[in-house]
Amino acid sequence: MSVIPGIYMRKMAIRVTYKKHTLYFKHPARTSRGTLREKTSWFIRLRDTERPELNGVGECSPLPGLSPDDRSDFGEVLAGVCNRLGKTHFSLSGIPITFPSIRFGIETALQDIRKGGKQILFPSDFTEGRDSVSINGLIWMGDQPTMRKQIIRKMEEGYRVIKLKIGALIFKEELDLLKFIRKEFVSEHPEIRVDANGAFSVGEAPEKLKRLSDYEIHSIEQPIQPGQWQEMASLCASSPIPIALDEELIGPWKEAEKTKLLDTIRPQYVILKPTLLGGFQTCQQWISLAAEKGSGWWITSALESNIGLNAIAQWTYILKNPLPQGLGTGQLYTNNFDSPLYIQNGRLHFDPGKKMSLSP
Repeated sequence: MSVIPGIYMRKMAIRVTYKKHTLYFKHPARTSRGTLREKTSWFIRLRDTERPELNGVGECSPLPGLSPDDRSDFGEVLAGVCNRLGKTHFSLSGIPITFPSIRFGIETALQDIRKGGKQILFPSDFTEGRDSVSINGLIWMGDQPTMRKQIIRKMEEGYRVIKLKIGALIFKEELDLLKFIRKEFVSEHPEIRVDANGAFSVGEAPEKLKRLSDYEIHSIEQPIQPGQWQEMASLCASSPIPIALDEELIGPWKEAEKTKLLDTIRPQYVILKPTLLGGFQTCQQWISLAAEKGSGWWITSALESNIGLNAIAQWTYILKNPLPQGLGTGQLYTNNFDSPLYIQNGRLHFDPGKKMSLSP
């Protein structure tokens, strides 16, 4: 299914501008690639010079330490892209494929202006407030007591799918957390997903997967480091827990490369992050290829501000995937943008009576 045109067809005089904005975390965010205290996003605005009230906004939000376009020359490349877009027809093909967050930002800005420039990119029952999206409750890395408190809070908030980042603690401590969930929340029996971010070595992965399976784990994301296709294929074929590819998907840009990866590894799931993979069109290609190979999928945000998250959430809803998705509401930042998105009982909702603020 394709919902995004490759080229914005209607002729108009467009002014393209961009602005850098630093987002500050309320609390240090510990990840497998270090601890984040702030994060930079770049916002693109397309404005119709003949109708100044009509404008589209998109977010370019490379993820430090992971995005291919987390580079020192990001600003220069973005400036060049915006300069070209202001002079020629609008085509994603002119944007370097190795700068996926720029492609995502341009694509969402185009879709925004195409739909009237009001941050309703994909009108649906979701944006009308009549339906919602099931999501998982993310447990950030921390010491065992901190993670336990997060688990309790997520369960109290009504989540029934818990996702734990693992690989930072002693493995027994992580198993103890899983045991805690299964013991303390017997009646709720939440679905548990774990994300190793490549923390396991190839040699230790089979035994760790076996021990994790004692706790009825729904799936594990990226148990070993990406780029080891044969080893990952072996794990997918033998693991007692379904395996989902995440970081593995970053890099195969051409359709033939994506097909080869899926044919080789045969994962049970793929995790799709529009900011890291190059936007909605690219993710839709992954979805089609995964369906052909029998792999499931879900969508995950990647620490975007509420501008990018709003676009991803609206697009995710129209895909009608019944699995819980990896989305939030940007509550991590002190200076995020006011948003119509809110969470209730483990589901993401959109308040049509509240407008998206374009000022933090």
